[in-house]
Amino acid sequence: MPTFLPTSGTGRRIGLAVLVAATVLATGPAAAAQAPGSRSGGDCGTHDRTRQALRVLTERDGITGAAVLVSGPNADEPCGRLAEAAGTADLRTGRPMNTVDRLRVGSVTKTFTAALVLQLVAEHRLSLEAPVDRYLPGLIHGHGHDGGLITVRQLLQHTSQLPDYLDAPEWEHPERLRYRHFEPRDLVTRALELPRPQGTWHYATTNYLVLGMIVREVTGRSPEAEITRRIIKPLGLHDTYWPGDDTRVRGPHSRSYFIDGGGSDGDGDGRRVDGTAWNMTFGGVGGALVSSPGDLTRFAAALFDGRLLPAAQLAEMRRTVEADADRLWPGARYGLGLISSPLSCGGTWWGHGGTVPGGHRALIAVGPGGRSVAVALNTVPASLQAELDFLDLVDKALCEGRPSETERTSA
Repeated sequence: MPTFLPTSGTGRRIGLAVLVAATVLATGPAAAAQAPGSRSGGDCGTHDRTRQALRVLTERDGITGAAVLVSGPNADEPCGRLAEAAGTADLRTGRPMNTVDRLRVGSVTKTFTAALVLQLVAEHRLSLEAPVDRYLPGLIHGHGHDGGLITVRQLLQHTSQLPDYLDAPEWEHPERLRYRHFEPRDLVTRALELPRPQGTWHYATTNYLVLGMIVREVTGRSPEAEITRRIIKPLGLHDTYWPGDDTRVRGPHSRSYFIDGGGSDGDGDGRRVDGTAWNMTFGGVGGALVSSPGDLTRFAAALFDGRLLPAAQLAEMRRTVEADADRLWPGARYGLGLISSPLSCGGTWWGHGGTVPGGHRALIAVGPGGRSVAVALNTVPASLQAELDFLDLVDKALCEGRPSETERTSA
């Protein structure tokens, strides 16, 4: 299988891009979203390469709608600021895509959850090195798994070797489960019935459901309520919320579309299906959030300028291990709810992406100079080339106006 971004809920792994790459990080407040097609100010160029990379996704790769929001490191700094969209947000009405609509952000949710867990670590209510059994005795046992040997750090980092419940056979056709309610404990139990993963790093939303259960045990409140109280409300993330069992997306949003491919039995007809309505309880604190590009950049800014975490805990989030290139992409590394990936202009971006089976994909990434990019798609790339083009958009958005590594070396 080619490299694909991590997903929050489909049996198909989409990794070469980042999203359901998942992402987060930046320094300095992000700029507010501009109207689609608006130009950036300052001496940062025309963003022509970023605009062209965006159009490739809709015109060549068949993505229904795509949007990119690029922000400089300071709210009053015009350099790097761009809001651009291509394609269609709603095929029924023909409404164009834009950079302010809400969407399901999939595994970007994991960075919110990781930030909450690190807040509890800073408050000495949790320990990164404590075993799961300290908080949830007996939850993880059997089939070669031992909750006494798996630590909170390993859950955050996907080094627990727990299987992903989304790899179970029933998730080969996620659309057949789109209106079902799921409980975290039941999904964890299902994961433990699956074969043990090979290798030391294995991306699994199971890890984050266990983290959510630990948060509930430690705080006496649901992890969703804690993230809302500690992160969403204080930061004024008005587009970000937990949908619960509500299958709709509230407020202005793009529709999302998936291609009916029929799964492994190949019985689909290849038509574009509206997947906006979906019960996201299967993703929980590993993938259920609704948000917007503007909210994601504000969250990233707060995470990296110290408003959410002390420096010691932020440094822990950025301690990475090598990720499996078959689950992400070459060069990607994983920290505690964060992905790092090399840039063509040197340095790395930090962030996370997410994909949901209904078709939404989100990404938030921050480059070494503090420039951030949030990307929203309403159809999941269906080919390796489309995944490469998605990653190329992220790279161009963060590198445009900066010399490439080759140019800097030859200068």
